[in-house]
Amino acid sequence: MAQLTPTRTGRAKVRWWRGAVLGIAGIYFVVPLAAAGYFSIDEPQGYSFEAYTGLLSAPGFLDSLWLTLGLAVVTVLVLLLLLVPALIAVRLGAPKLRPVIDVLCTLPLVVPPVALTAGLIGVLRWGPDYLMDTPFFQTFVFVQDPDFPLVLVIAYVLMGLPLAYRALDAGLRAVDVRTLVEAARNCGASWPRAVFTVVLPNLRGALLNASFLTLALVLGEFTAASILGYQPFPVWIYTVGNSQAHMSVAVSILSLLITWLLLLLLATLGRERHAKTTS
Repeated sequence: MAQLTPTRTGRAKVRWWRGAVLGIAGIYFVVPLAAAGYFSIDEPQGYSFEAYTGLLSAPGFLDSLWLTLGLAVVTVLVLLLLLVPALIAVRLGAPKLRPVIDVLCTLPLVVPPVALTAGLIGVLRWGPDYLMDTPFFQTFVFVQDPDFPLVLVIAYVLMGLPLAYRALDAGLRAVDVRTLVEAARNCGASWPRAVFTVVLPNLRGALLNASFLTLALVLGEFTAASILGYQPFPVWIYTVGNSQAHMSVAVSILSLLITWLLLLLLATLGRERHAKTTS
């Protein structure tokens, strides 16, 4: 039976269509970004980069940025600590619970952020007067601390749960966890050592994907923080936009570029990992 080989014409057509699709996608993203950049430096008296140079001295810029980064780090850690042990345990000891975990982790997708935030407000406002001196009531006060509102971490964890779960589940599907753990156990490793030294290194790409998706969600989430009355970075951008439109656009561009850089870093780390495993 004759073997069919692709011709140079077929390859040229595939490359042409690929280049056309990438070009259209690039125009779709670059043109609005370029227009926003032009607006941020266009002043009545001429071009000015004051919107960028004045960011560090803008009131609330650094405070909101550090708050958002801190919330993002805590949210990523909480999600990974919740999901990774649970998913590994389900795959090793209770595979029949996988549909239940799947439903529970994807359930936040059907709950709008407004409804989720309204539910959090209802829970936080509940509490009879005679509970004011109890640890139960003090816990409600603690999670609403304006300096570091843990209630936002709770909201972000719920909203980021489906994204992180899908990323981790895809990584676990590509790895035979049971075989890896059994091999490590046969070599004398304990359960914690088998998980940390054998399973987690093979989930590096999935962990990075889950972390990046969660980070991107926290950097761009506006609804919950605005309704709850806090001012992380997205809310600060909106507030500044009401009085300083050029600076608001400049900050939005910078945050978008930071997100793209994180994505490129993630892709680079994943490519290096793949090169090491195949070499």
